[in-house]
Amino acid sequence: MENTAITFLDTPIGKLKIVGDQEAIKLVAFTDEEERSTDGIVPNVVRTCKFQLKEYFEGTRKVFEVPLAPEGTDFQKEVWTKLDEIPFGKTTTYALQARKLGDLKKIRAVGTANGKNPIAIIIPCHRVIGTDGSLTGYAGGLHRKEWLLKHEHSLPGFNQLNLFG
Repeated sequence: MENTAITFLDTPIGKLKIVGDQEAIKLVAFTDEEERSTDGIVPNVVRTCKFQLKEYFEGTRKVFEVPLAPEGTDFQKEVWTKLDEIPFGKTTTYALQARKLGDLKKIRAVGTANGKNPIAIIIPCHRVIGTDGSLTGYAGGLHRKEWLLKHEHSLPGFNQLNLFG
């Protein structure tokens, strides 16, 4: 990727790596690795993404407005598109996501695609829980998934944790 930039954002739950170019964001992922940001000019899209993520963690942003270009299979992209339909502060289940894709038998495939989501938080895979209400699977770690859900529910208008809202 020509003119790809890498930057980092320290958050209350760890460091986020943000990768993108002048066109779109390619990756937002938690990382424990020590890496350097790219030298040179950081594209506006990447700077905007970092700023919007900072606002999210400060509790002042509920909707992201940056172009995304996650790399994956057609099925994965279809699953990630459905994730974007989950409202801020709400959760859904893997089974309901599979039904939205037209086949409850795809529940495991939906879970696998969620786990491969390359753009954490913005594509809100953290809002998908087990049918029994359990916090299952999150590439960033279950402690982060729990924190993100509590964070969204702690903001004005979300006074109670309703896992099936």
